[in-house]
Amino acid sequence: MGTAWSTNQFPVDGKTILITGASQGMGREVARQLAEKGANIVIVARTPTKLASAISYIAAGALHPSTQRFHSISADLSQASESVRVIDEVVAWNNGKAPDTVWCCAGSAHPTLFIDTSAETLQAQMQGNYFTSAYMAHAILKLWLRPNSTTSDSKQKVEPRHLIFTSSFIAFYTFAGYAPYAPAKAALRSLSDTLSQEMNLYAAAHPNAPCVRLHTVFPATILTEGYEAEEQVKHGLTRQFEEDDDGQTPRVVAAKSIRALEAGQEIVTTDFLTGLV
Repeated sequence: MGTAWSTNQFPVDGKTILITGASQGMGREVARQLAEKGANIVIVARTPTKLASAISYIAAGALHPSTQRFHSISADLSQASESVRVIDEVVAWNNGKAPDTVWCCAGSAHPTLFIDTSAETLQAQMQGNYFTSAYMAHAILKLWLRPNSTTSDSKQKVEPRHLIFTSSFIAFYTFAGYAPYAPAKAALRSLSDTLSQEMNLYAAAHPNAPCVRLHTVFPATILTEGYEAEEQVKHGLTRQFEEDDDGQTPRVVAAKSIRALEAGQEIVTTDFLTGLV
C-alpha cells in the first residue's frame, strides 16, 4: 500500500551515485549497501591502492552484476579544481549524464587540544572536513542547475537529485579536544542549511526541472581505521568525555543513514543520543 509515509524517497536502483571518501570506513560501506540496492557507483579518494580494494568489495555486492557499473577516481578534494575534474570524469563515464546523487563522506578528525595543535593542522582540518564537501557541492550544483532547454519546459515528472553531506554529532554539541575538528563540521551543517533554502528557490523558479534535495548525516563515533588513528593523538580528558559512547560500525551507520534517506529525512542521525540533541 503506497502512501506518503511508505514510499521510498531515495530510490537508487539504476541510478548513478558519486561517493567521496569511499575507500574505507563509512563511505565504503555506504557504497557497498547502495550497490546492493542496484546503484551504479563512483568512489573518490586519494589513495589508488585503497580505491582498488574498495571497488572490488563494493562491486561484489551488486544487485545486478551483469548491468551495474563501478568506477574509482583518485583525487585530492581539498583542491577546488579536483572536484571539477572529478565531476567531468563522472559525466564522461556516465555517457554524458550527471550523477543522480552526490554523497560527501571525505574527512577525518584530529582530536587535540587547541593550543597543542599546529596552525597547519588547523588549516588541514578545515580543508579536509569542510572544503572537500563545499568544493564538491559547488561543482555538482553548477552542473545540476545549468539551464537545459530539453527539460525546462517538460511536463513529465522528474525525480529529485540528492546532495548529501556527512557532518558529525560534534556539530550539535562539542567539547574539549575537538577544537581542530568541530568548527569544520559545524560549518558543514550551516552550509547544508543554507543550500537547502537556495535549492527551494531554484525549485520554485524552475518547477519542471529536477529539484535538488539537501541531506546531512550526523554520526557519532564510527569504529574505523580513522578512529584508531584518532586514539593515538586524543587527549585523556577527551576520552573521559566519550567514555559512554561505544561507537557504531560503518555498516550500521551506513544502513541507518540510507534507511533515513529512504524515509525522506533531511537531518539524519544514527544513534539515540544524537537524535535527542
